[in-house]
Amino acid sequence: MPAEDEAPSWAGGVALINLFVADLDAARAFYRRVFGRPVEFEDDRSTAFRFGEVLVNLLDESAAPGVIAPAVVAAPGGGSRFALAMTVPDVDAACAELRTRGVELLNGPVDHPWGMRTAAFADPDGNVWEIASPV
Repeated sequence: MPAEDEAPSWAGGVALINLFVADLDAARAFYRRVFGRPVEFEDDRSTAFRFGEVLVNLLDESAAPGVIAPAVVAAPGGGSRFALAMTVPDVDAACAELRTRGVELLNGPVDHPWGMRTAAFADPDGNVWEIASPV
């Protein structure tokens, strides 16, 4: 039996995160407006944006069963079970820019005892993004 801290050979980096969205057009517009990232792939059921080495794929929730069945997609507003996080050079400057892009912050900026300054916001489907920088 391998040690707990021994990674299996198949457990490389995260390549893609699927976010299930109720309104693909609204989600697509939000991600273009807020992040300004290039579209890596797009069709009538999904749009993928590249964030460094990771793709964030906005997948119409009607297509989600093909990915997660027999699990089900949680209803929007049912509560957050994760947050996507990214480091930024200056949280306050990023928050100011987010406001100019029509984004309402959920919280922050706030300094934490572990030495990070963070703020959070949500996309139209309630997927939470946290931005952070060292204090």
